[in-house]
Amino acid sequence: MASVPHESSVPSGQFHDRQQAGRLLAQALMHLKGKAPIVLALPRGGVPVAAEVASALGAPLDVVVVRKIGAPFQRELGVGALVLLDQPEVVWNHSLLAELGLLESRLRSDVEEQEIEARRRLALYRGDRPALDLKGRTVILVDDGLATGITAEAALQALRRARPARLVLAVPVAPPDTLARLSNAADETVCLMQPPWFSAVGQFYEDFNQTADEEVVSLLAAFGHRE
Repeated sequence: MASVPHESSVPSGQFHDRQQAGRLLAQALMHLKGKAPIVLALPRGGVPVAAEVASALGAPLDVVVVRKIGAPFQRELGVGALVLLDQPEVVWNHSLLAELGLLESRLRSDVEEQEIEARRRLALYRGDRPALDLKGRTVILVDDGLATGITAEAALQALRRARPARLVLAVPVAPPDTLARLSNAADETVCLMQPPWFSAVGQFYEDFNQTADEEVVSLLAAFGHRE
């Protein structure tokens, strides 16, 4: 499905923190305010960004828990991702698997481990609140930035099967090649910065401290009942 990309520049080339990034991202999403959107965050770092978007749009906030599956010799290198929506499912980066000479079967124990962790986190973050009904809605998926984009790709594929009327990917920063690869998975992409020089999301934030579980739980409790 074709995506309509949006990009706006950040004068300093760097966000102060996730909250500022979220406020700037919200400005680029105001055309969706009258569409009764639902904002979904990729935890943990995407939640403070998404909370600012949800606040500006008057939208409910929830999470899509995705767990990266790393290469055995370099855990930060995502070769796949497990997403937990209605059912757990795995999205693989097949070209990277082939490049590294890895078989999916070799990573089976990692997939099982990440599913257990995904279920634990979802129970922690959402508590006893029911999942939001996404069918026929405008759904905005938010993260604090994309690198390889494997977790966002997994989330978008799972969310598409939930049959939203419109699926939007919104991030403060992403490399152009990653955003281009994901463009067919969403109806619209909104990205504030697409720098050609890119090594990690954190280089575009002055404050990129890890988001605590307690902050995620607090933000979701504040915005999760706004239907």
